[in-house]
Amino acid sequence: MTKAPTVDTTAVDEDVHPLDDPIRESLRGVHAHFARWSGRIGGYHPDVAGHIGHPAVMRDEDWADLAALVGPGTELAVRGPGHEPPPDWATIGSFGLVQMDGTDLVVEPDPHLVVLGAADVPDILDLVARTRPGPYLPRTVEMGDYLGIRVDGRLVAMAGERLHPPGWTEISAVCTDAEFRGLGFGTRLVRAVGAGIRARGEVPFLHASAANSTAIRLYESLGFTLRKRSVLTRVRTPSNRASRGTVSG
Repeated sequence: MTKAPTVDTTAVDEDVHPLDDPIRESLRGVHAHFARWSGRIGGYHPDVAGHIGHPAVMRDEDWADLAALVGPGTELAVRGPGHEPPPDWATIGSFGLVQMDGTDLVVEPDPHLVVLGAADVPDILDLVARTRPGPYLPRTVEMGDYLGIRVDGRLVAMAGERLHPPGWTEISAVCTDAEFRGLGFGTRLVRAVGAGIRARGEVPFLHASAANSTAIRLYESLGFTLRKRSVLTRVRTPSNRASRGTVSG
């Protein structure tokens, strides 16, 4: 495998809003130290996040580069409808996603929340396993600031920062143990994480499953507004295909 520069050298379309390509925009900037590139395809280090960024229109060479980046027999999500993977790929299914703009989010620092770090990862992963807010890996905590609530030493709620395109930061992993729901923990955490983002002069945003109407109503009540609806399609790379392309990072 040929070693290439550890940065993306493809042209950037200046007319594209950062939130329309948030993964690659993050990997080109604040999260460049996590980046792995194969042609126009960008991905995070596999211990950090499973997010893959790609052009809106995928060419044959992009699919080859994507397979080279993630390896054979790997399931992943591509954003947007209308993608046609090569015949030897498997299409597993799709689901709706909403992207919400937090320009009007009411924020409030909360000194009673605990800052989560590497030492808290076992507790974080345990909470994620119980609440299933979305994918979370051992080094996801390195993507930004994470805050939590502990009750008698037990981590029962958390939220933090994930994607970081220019001028924006995503609030993610918002979750509360079932035993402690209805106490306003999620609201406190979102507002506090948002306060940290605003203090940097950035704007919060987030993603949610289009089917999660309860979460969407909560975010709307806090000041988030719908920016965009999209579709994620789950695909699987060929299991017996030799990797092609060049992976850097």
